[in-house]
Amino acid sequence: MSAIIEQKVQIVNEITEKFKASQSTVVVDYRGLSVSELTELRKQLREAGVEFKVYKNSMTRRAVEAAELVALNESLTGPNAIAFSTEDVIAPAKILNDFAKKHEALEIKAGVIEGNVATAEEIKALAELPSREGLLSMLLSVLQAPIRNLALVTKAVAEQKEEQGA
Repeated sequence: MSAIIEQKVQIVNEITEKFKASQSTVVVDYRGLSVSELTELRKQLREAGVEFKVYKNSMTRRAVEAAELVALNESLTGPNAIAFSTEDVIAPAKILNDFAKKHEALEIKAGVIEGNVATAEEIKALAELPSREGLLSMLLSVLQAPIRNLALVTKAVAEQKEEQGA
């Protein structure tokens, strides 16, 4: 095998492993973004632990087939960039969706959420969910509400008894 083909096979294997290892993956069309805008986007993604790469569509299609995500092939037209996140499911969708709202040139095409191919609409819906910390704080407030109410009722009863006794 020639060195070039071997190198391409290695890149396809690398992309396949990224698809398999990622919690979520988002495919975007970045045409029309300036270099400074792309740099800003890459910085935001890097800070969130998201890897943002541009691969040739032919190699990405082979990797998608190897990772058994064939439904993603229809989105792989034109220049694409792919955001891979191995830690946070929501982070790439949230960052890319927020960036797309400010920069109309960025278009979310599709993605993969925990091994399932997702449409652009599903990625955008995922982006609208609160963060993990936000969900935990909501859960804590729901759990604290009954205890808080019990404390308020107990205090009111104690104050009422004091008034009656005085």
